[in-house]
Amino acid sequence: MTHTYQLTGMTCGGCENKVKSNLLILPDVTAVEVSKDTQSATISMEKHIGLAALQQALGGPESKYKITSQSPVEAATDTKTWAQTYKPILLIFGYVTAISLIASWQQNTIDTMVFMRIFMAGFFLTFSFFKILNLKAFAESYAMYDIVAKKFSAWGYIYAFIELGLGLSFALNLSPVIVNWVTLIVMIISIFGVLESVLNKKKIQCACLGAVFNLPMSTVTIVEDAMMIAMSAAMLILM
Repeated sequence: MTHTYQLTGMTCGGCENKVKSNLLILPDVTAVEVSKDTQSATISMEKHIGLAALQQALGGPESKYKITSQSPVEAATDTKTWAQTYKPILLIFGYVTAISLIASWQQNTIDTMVFMRIFMAGFFLTFSFFKILNLKAFAESYAMYDIVAKKFSAWGYIYAFIELGLGLSFALNLSPVIVNWVTLIVMIISIFGVLESVLNKKKIQCACLGAVFNLPMSTVTIVEDAMMIAMSAAMLILM
């Protein structure tokens, strides 16, 4: 099992290394990821370890490092239903779908290519908007699970604008073959980090809507990315 906790007191890389080393000494702890920027620690363990034991490993109650609770993402979603948790993303998909259906309704039928193009435009423009609202926070959250952003921190900043560019390109129907290939490649890369986090049951924030909403990483995120992959592949085939 994997849990993410709030962990305050880290101010430098040395603090991160010390905290990580101390937590890894604990029996049943298999992996630890810490971040001074998000003040969090993601701990994988073979069986549940209480907060008191984790705090003791960090030097006890007098230590400057404090594990106070599980992350806000995990704590907030514990008391919400599935529909309440994912209400923002469900509303967005509902609005984008409705607009796409209206725009693609031609001669008493739905033009599939137009529907997918408008849907992709709405999806990327909306999601990039929320990411750019707080670009720094998005990049930090994204780096916690994306395979590229983990090694290249600037990728989070770049990715938000790639989504914006894709959204505008789909809306204007610019270079559809190139745009769909870029979408296919970018979303396939993106889904690997999501799959790894969900399969390992990591309780971390999904960065799909930036830092505006506390959405937990789950199969919903996989479906979201898979839809974009499927649509871009379908459009390339139909072309």
